[in-house]
Amino acid sequence: MFKNFLGNSPKWFKLTMISFLIFNIFSFFVLGKTVTSWLFIAEFIFTLAMALKCYPLQSGGLLAIEVIALGLTSPENAYHEVDQNLEVILLLVFMVAGIYFMKPLLMFIFSKVFTKIKSKVVLSLLFVFLSAVLSAFLDALTVTAVLISVAVGFYGVYHKIHSSEADYDSSGVKDREELSGETLEQFRSFLRSLIMHGVVGTALGGVCTLVGEPQNLLIGERLGWDFIEFFIQMAPITIPVLIAGLLTTIILELTGSFGFGEKLPPVVAGIIENYTIEEDRNRTDKQKYALIVQGVAAVLLIMGLALHIAPVGFIGLALIIFQTAFMGIIDEHQLGHAFEEALPFTGLLVVFFVIVAMIHDQHLFSPIINWALKQDPAAQPGLFYLANGFLSAISDNVFVATVYIGEVQEAFKSGAIDREHFEKLAIAINTGTNLPSVATPNGQAAFLFLLTSALAPLINLSYGKMVKMALPYTIVLGVLGYIMVKIVLV
Repeated sequence: MFKNFLGNSPKWFKLTMISFLIFNIFSFFVLGKTVTSWLFIAEFIFTLAMALKCYPLQSGGLLAIEVIALGLTSPENAYHEVDQNLEVILLLVFMVAGIYFMKPLLMFIFSKVFTKIKSKVVLSLLFVFLSAVLSAFLDALTVTAVLISVAVGFYGVYHKIHSSEADYDSSGVKDREELSGETLEQFRSFLRSLIMHGVVGTALGGVCTLVGEPQNLLIGERLGWDFIEFFIQMAPITIPVLIAGLLTTIILELTGSFGFGEKLPPVVAGIIENYTIEEDRNRTDKQKYALIVQGVAAVLLIMGLALHIAPVGFIGLALIIFQTAFMGIIDEHQLGHAFEEALPFTGLLVVFFVIVAMIHDQHLFSPIINWALKQDPAAQPGLFYLANGFLSAISDNVFVATVYIGEVQEAFKSGAIDREHFEKLAIAINTGTNLPSVATPNGQAAFLFLLTSALAPLINLSYGKMVKMALPYTIVLGVLGYIMVKIVLV
């Protein structure tokens, strides 16, 4: 039984998980509900940190089952959290599958970008800026799904070349020999840095607009702000932070610190360039037609998301139907592969909502909220920013924003604060939940999605490595955001 428990994960990890499950029962009866709930949060974060050793759905899921068994939350309340976030779940199920059918088009476009832009600094800036712009108008998870598809595609190109006997650079040496050992590690590091720049870009853009992140929409609705007003209210803080984020990207690439700076090895660049030329030359009429269909689908996708004609998940489902119908993909087993990437993460997200329901039921964040509301009104925006940033990094920014904006709205309705102060606190909550939360994969769904994706083990991207690579961005975004909050919201 012990051998099969959690499969091939390390023995010490299995023993640790068993210890957690046993100790939590004693903690519940001896230390009480509050202490035990905080222990569950720490243990769940630990399972996320061990994602490359054991997918967190199993280890974290056992903790979630125990949370419900001990009565720290109920299945009804956990379902309520899922129900409130149904749009995010539909997005994952259908949009990620929709992007799967666009992979050939994405590879076609990005292979041209990779081979034409020789400067790693320019390429990194392009990834951050495009991710920021797209996230501001579309959705961070959708943008992250595109980034993952591109990186997996490029790793697939590497794998395809490495497993063949071809010589795409005419050097007389088999490409599989030139693309092994140290070259592979350089290539992994190159992809890792680009992807991390990209997901940070989703946070930089996501904080700016009403539709950038789920909590933005929630905050905008409570304040009665439309798209333009939301952007104007946030701009004094978000625009300087965006500029600082882009400057941080340049500095990280030039200094090569925190795991950034690795360039695409020239041998890899040459081989991939020649490989793509060969692919272009051998592309069949059917494949060219498929690229056209995917191009039309991409235009429809951007229009649908920008105009918000339907929930994002529905647009993703429409994308699947459109592409498969016109490309002739009608067999069930062909469709099944598209859903493989997102469904494990969707399951993990539901497990995560059980933990969120526990936080809500045990009122773990209430003391911090109550304390902040009792402080000097002039100091409150800064305190709310810091509290939201810290709590978002250890739990979930959407949940933290929901709890805080609800409490602040109640204070406004009761007459404890005026409208102007209500707006200041709303801006602090929005920036606090979006900017410092890049510190850990827990804080932003896009980061967690990347950590648990099929790409992470391919490029050796662990929880610890993500935290390390995000650290300079966390410091710059978090500190500058705080300074701007203190200056602007006085």
